[in-house]
Amino acid sequence: FDFVRNNMDFIHDRKSNILFSLHDSRVNKIKYHNKTLTLKVHKIFQFVDGEEKAYLGEVFFKDCDLDMCDVLIFNKTLGEGRFYGRAIELQQFMDEYAGSEFEIIKEGYFGNTATYTGWLWEDGKQPVSAIMYIWNRGDMVYRVEK
Repeated sequence: FDFVRNNMDFIHDRKSNILFSLHDSRVNKIKYHNKTLTLKVHKIFQFVDGEEKAYLGEVFFKDCDLDMCDVLIFNKTLGEGRFYGRAIELQQFMDEYAGSEFEIIKEGYFGNTATYTGWLWEDGKQPVSAIMYIWNRGDMVYRVEK
């Protein structure tokens, strides 16, 4: 992948195609300040002129209500068979899993909700499946270092 730099902001149009993909991105930091939730990711992908480009960047969810955001954490990577898990609020996830990474495998957007399904990586442990639900009423902004 080519990494390029210079910060540019792109607002996600909820009624159009997605400009960027977070598939295979790893969220390595989550913060919340002034009703804006920020996901710091190691790569944001874009398909341009028949070529996949990867950028460093962040995703901002403006006017985010943290009380409406949840994470489901399972006991293993899901496939077949039995599993169990727990549901926690995003704030609790930010507190308890601050040193972990969340690898996004599938992303979905509907209305004011973003849903990310993937693997939760903790040091020294096998990854487990997790689902992150983010609710916001403002813009979703990709800040890429182009």
